Amino acid sequence: MEKKLNTPIDDLTRESLTIGDEVLISGTIYTARDAAHKNLVEALDTSQKLPFELEGQIVYYVGPTPARPGKAIGSCGPTSSYRMDKFSPKLMAKGLKVMIGKGERSNELVAEVKKHKAVYLMAIGGIGALLSKTVKSSEVIAYSELGAEAIRKLTVENFPAIVAIDSKGNTIF
Repeated sequence: MEKKLNTPIDDLTRESLTIGDEVLISGTIYTARDAAHKNLVEALDTSQKLPFELEGQIVYYVGPTPARPGKAIGSCGPTSSYRMDKFSPKLMAKGLKVMIGKGERSNELVAEVKKHKAVYLMAIGGIGALLSKTVKSSEVIAYSELGAEAIRKLTVENFPAIVAIDSKGNTIF
């Protein structure tokens, strides 16, 4: 069943999602890969302010290519999510409830998703150029020294994803 989601995602909407639901996301999402996740967790560990509020937001595991002239972003396909498994529980504990990536997550991460009533969405790998067409604007907001792995604030319209792990811990894997 296809569902339209607008960010930020409230608890009722998030908890109504079930595995296999196809979603179209519109609004703001944030990008963060391995290095950015490490920086976010270090910031939390040292009581520093994060570059964006986690509550109700979506983090997309992507390191986009440079934008062509006149475009908001280059190709922006998802990266393998398992690399964020060691960082995600701490971010979920601080309010992050929706993550987008590709591939299977560890059993430990699935348990954390259930514990925090979060969801994991999968974007389809290999279609980064197509996904970039849903991005209307892109702005680096933190860790610019990380290049493609900097945190970006994206405005998206009808970004497609599939619910792979729901808030009850059900998984399509």
